[in-house]
Amino acid sequence: MKYLTQPDADEYASWFRCLADGTRLRVLHVVASADRPVTVGEIVEHLDKSQSTISRHLSVLAKERFVLMEPDGVRTLVRVNRECMSTLPMAAAAVMGANTTVRSS
Repeated sequence: MKYLTQPDADEYASWFRCLADGTRLRVLHVVASADRPVTVGEIVEHLDKSQSTISRHLSVLAKERFVLMEPDGVRTLVRVNRECMSTLPMAAAAVMGANTTVRSS
């Protein structure tokens, strides 16, 4: 049996800590559900939270590469990192004992 390595465990723990916040999950859901990059202002409108709160959560999500942010003049466009759609479930499977280990790119 192949066991989860410490570097992989540390990486996955960081991902799961990032997602362990309800507002952050809602922010990620809004971004991931959009068929195009969205602005911070659009996320604020959908979630009825302050711009500073949304920006703080986006910063955490971007640090873990769940979202990608790009400046567009005076606004910032946010899109989901589609690689997470396969990498995150594979990380959860590895934690649960499947013989699949995933390293972030």
